[in-house]
Amino acid sequence: MKHFFRQLGPGLLFAGAAIGVSHLVQSTRAGADYGFGLIWALVLIHIIKYPFFQFGPRYAASTGKSLLDGYKKLGKIVLVIYFVINLLTIFTIQTAVTIVTAGIATYIFGIDWSITTWSLLITGICTIILLLGRYKLLDNLMKFIVITLTISTIIAVSIAGFEPHQEADFSQILPSDALGVAFLIAFMGWMPAPLDISIWHSLWSLEKAKSGKLTRKSAIFDFNIGYIGTISVGICFVALGALVMHNTGQSFSTNGVTFAKDLIDMYTISLGDWAFYLIGIAALTTMFSTTLTTLDASPRAMAKTIDLIIDKPIKHGYSVWMVILILGTGCILLFLTNEMGTLVQVATVLSFLTAPFFAIANYYAINSKEVPEADKPSKGLKIFSWLGIVLLIAFSIWYLSTLF
Repeated sequence: MKHFFRQLGPGLLFAGAAIGVSHLVQSTRAGADYGFGLIWALVLIHIIKYPFFQFGPRYAASTGKSLLDGYKKLGKIVLVIYFVINLLTIFTIQTAVTIVTAGIATYIFGIDWSITTWSLLITGICTIILLLGRYKLLDNLMKFIVITLTISTIIAVSIAGFEPHQEADFSQILPSDALGVAFLIAFMGWMPAPLDISIWHSLWSLEKAKSGKLTRKSAIFDFNIGYIGTISVGICFVALGALVMHNTGQSFSTNGVTFAKDLIDMYTISLGDWAFYLIGIAALTTMFSTTLTTLDASPRAMAKTIDLIIDKPIKHGYSVWMVILILGTGCILLFLTNEMGTLVQVATVLSFLTAPFFAIANYYAINSKEVPEADKPSKGLKIFSWLGIVLLIAFSIWYLSTLF
């Protein structure tokens, strides 16, 4: 068992980053609005995105380099496109996950500070963890956090299943109205996460390799454990929304504190006072893990991207980009909080529309000459990858067609 946990690391960091707004907010809303009707979308998008996420740790284990190095081999223009896309989303994503975390913390601990104060406190705690503990502490901490959120969520679903407040209807639904399509796109865009997290995973894999040998087999095993976790927790949150909230007429506020209160109160009223602590722990660990991992990964990826574009490592690039991310997040918290709904919508749509770009880039990187032949995807996985690329492009075209 000890050996088993020692193998885990980047895969759980991936799960910690992925299991966040897409699960706690979007999956719960999917269950509340459509019952179990969007399970097909959750499962389908996990299947479609699987190979492209897997190519991150596979590339790192096979070459000893990150996916960003692979992008550079495809042409610096690919790196520049990634940099621009990332620059357009990192501040909004970091602010969004921090506000939701702050809202949950405000309600659970009952300390009536402003959402900005709580957000800055949480950001400060995450910064201290990352700067003092570095990757090793992040790795060890995430094992505890991901296991805690998974167990607490599964227990909550199990109890809700024994005391269902809604009749379970497993009929699958394809929304046709404008609002329904917009929600479906946002749901699938961030489920389980944007595809660029595959880059984060490759960087974390290289950090893990500094403390031990990284093989393709161990990297994929670790990834699969994390990926199974993301889909399992996603289904659990859909089930909670469907069993507890569907057909109640409950609507969620876009305000972080109010959303947290509405979410936890709904479970408490429906399931009993015990749910306050269980759902509270599940929600807080879910969002804190995302806030922590994104604060680490975004600066790590941006610093590496700049190094590769200018062909020169910048001293303390990771720390510099962390400061930039914190300052950008702080500006949004102070001046643009009222626009968070719009900013998040833009970020989720952008994540959805850029998915084909990352899928194609990852595919060509893993099949490049830098990767040993034995470590390249099998013929079946290559065919499956191209099918996924076609579907991602088709979904993007479908979404754009609904706008006109």
